[in-house]
Amino acid sequence: MKFGIFYEHQLPRPWTDDAEYQLLQNSLDEVELADGLGYDYAWEVEHHFLEEYSHSSAPEVFLAAASQRTKQIRLAHGIIQLTTNHPARVAERVSTLDLLSHGRVEFGIGEGSSITELHPFDRRFRDKREVWEDAVRAVIPMFRSEACEYHGEFFDFPLRNVLPKPLQKPHPPLWVACSQIDTIEMAGKRGMGALGFQFVSAEAAEAWVNAYYNSYVKRLEKLADYATNPNIAVVSGFMCAETDEEAYRKSDGWTFFQFALRFYATHGVIEPGSVSLWDEYLKWRETPKGKEQRKTGLIGSPDTLREKLLKFEASNVDQVILLNQAGNNTHEDICDSLKLFAQEVMPEFQGRDAEHQEWKKAVLASEIELPEIDTEPHNLRGATRPTISRDGTRVAEAGS
Repeated sequence: MKFGIFYEHQLPRPWTDDAEYQLLQNSLDEVELADGLGYDYAWEVEHHFLEEYSHSSAPEVFLAAASQRTKQIRLAHGIIQLTTNHPARVAERVSTLDLLSHGRVEFGIGEGSSITELHPFDRRFRDKREVWEDAVRAVIPMFRSEACEYHGEFFDFPLRNVLPKPLQKPHPPLWVACSQIDTIEMAGKRGMGALGFQFVSAEAAEAWVNAYYNSYVKRLEKLADYATNPNIAVVSGFMCAETDEEAYRKSDGWTFFQFALRFYATHGVIEPGSVSLWDEYLKWRETPKGKEQRKTGLIGSPDTLREKLLKFEASNVDQVILLNQAGNNTHEDICDSLKLFAQEVMPEFQGRDAEHQEWKKAVLASEIELPEIDTEPHNLRGATRPTISRDGTRVAEAGS
């Protein structure tokens, strides 16, 4: 397996004048540290108007800064909202970042998660899948064609040469945000890497993996002429410490992350400044549900994390993305956790990645046929968040 780190740029209230400044500077320090420790990916989201939950509205700027402080780590958009960005601007920014980073960009794309984010950009929630598909068809040719035009339902683009072009040819690897089994299957069908932002259990991971690869191998239907990227990555809360007790004590931010995500899912549009999510979280944390949530995720001692990761490895997940910057987790604890994990746990799993690649090669060549597992018991509708309706009154996908 490979390992990534994940940034929402969470910032609970109360805010000081330099809180956002310090948050971004600390995050850059952490990415630079992770690069030196051998982590494989640094993922950054795009969200808009979600107070406390995510102050990451310009991921291309943050990743560009990170590109100048790192050498090896892949710089990953997880994701760019194709619904709220024009395809030409997306192609320009991704290509520029790819040039600045010497070809280390991962191109994650998604639809946007709620009316809170979509409506200010004049996008209707009910149209978001169709807009996303239209944007994919529009943006892909811009990476390689010197004369590109597109005339679709939502985007109409006259003949132009979109500049610059990326260093990676024909374009950086494609990923798509996924929250349910059906969107995992969609990612496989579209030939894109699947970013599992619903924080699945290791037990459910096998069902997700089989659904993904069976869709890729048996039902591939690309939206445009792009290079496929058969990969599955799963996000998990993370804190590594010498003992389980210490790790749980330092990982309160992961519980806040889950609470804030659910809060925005169930409350819809919130008037700016009308709610302190942190204060609401402190109340919820003492409820039975809040106490139960503290035990989820990759949180614990090196031995505990090793045992949990063996289950993910057995399910043939390609990458585990570690969500460490959450809530009020401190910069010092985040760095200590990254160091301890890199020293005690990560190398053995990275060292067996070659075996996994051989397995995947056989699956993609249909030399290994994966069983069609009944995925419904593992679908998470209503578990972490409620299912949305088409009128846009509920939130859809995390990370998208």
